[in-house]
Amino acid sequence: MRKKISYQGEAGSNSNMACMQRFPEMEAIPCASFEDAFAMVENGEAKLAMIPIENSIAGRVADIHVLLPESDLHIVGEHYLRIRFDLLGLPGSSIAEATEVHSHIHALGQCRKVIREHGLTPVIAGDTAGSAREVRDWNDPAKLSLAPPMAAELYGLEVLASGVEDDQTNTTRFVVLAREQQLPHRSQLPDSVITTLVFQARNVPSALYKALGGFATNGVNITRLESYMVGSSFAATTFMVDIEGHPEDLPVRLALEELEFFTWEIKILGTYAASEHRQRNSAAFV
Repeated sequence: MRKKISYQGEAGSNSNMACMQRFPEMEAIPCASFEDAFAMVENGEAKLAMIPIENSIAGRVADIHVLLPESDLHIVGEHYLRIRFDLLGLPGSSIAEATEVHSHIHALGQCRKVIREHGLTPVIAGDTAGSAREVRDWNDPAKLSLAPPMAAELYGLEVLASGVEDDQTNTTRFVVLAREQQLPHRSQLPDSVITTLVFQARNVPSALYKALGGFATNGVNITRLESYMVGSSFAATTFMVDIEGHPEDLPVRLALEELEFFTWEIKILGTYAASEHRQRNSAAFV
């Protein structure tokens, strides 16, 4: 029996494709929500979860920055997926007779040119692949779907136009989650390592500047820094940070010790091998 990996969305979605690319030997299980995908791993029903965390165009994926720190799961890997969208319709239909295009709000926003070019009315759906299923079920040639290439064959639709995304570099970063409670030792990982953590800066002048100063003085590279508010008071800000290195590395250990002086509730969400995609792109900008 194959091990399972959960994801949010329907079969044929980008998250499904990410699972198949990264873990082709595992059975990918669709979930209605991110919470359900998390719960499958927390309950032991799935070994891993594949969760999108940021997109090169749309930015941060909503809710993940809240769900991840509150869960008992840890990041054990990352995967980058080049995002492609096709315009799908019923077999024998055409773009000329269509009036509506259905898809997830992010997909509609990332394919504005083709929507305007053909005068289509965008209609928000809960999921890219789900919109393909709905177009099949409606059996209406006036309705089209913007969905990943995999969805066409899966739902018996015809590709009316391929690669219609506005930006040909559109990429989503996914994190792989598991129930492991302990960070892997340095010897268990390759040289290129990423550590993801969250912290709250103390509510004093220059707290963030001083908190991040430890990374600079110890030569630790910060690859991602995001902030978001906690609760309804608008008084406490939480930061999610990706850094290069392992907590056992001396520079990282010293930086984290300095971070403790200016922050509350530091939580390491995971230490894991940097993906080949990250390494290739990092090398290009050195």
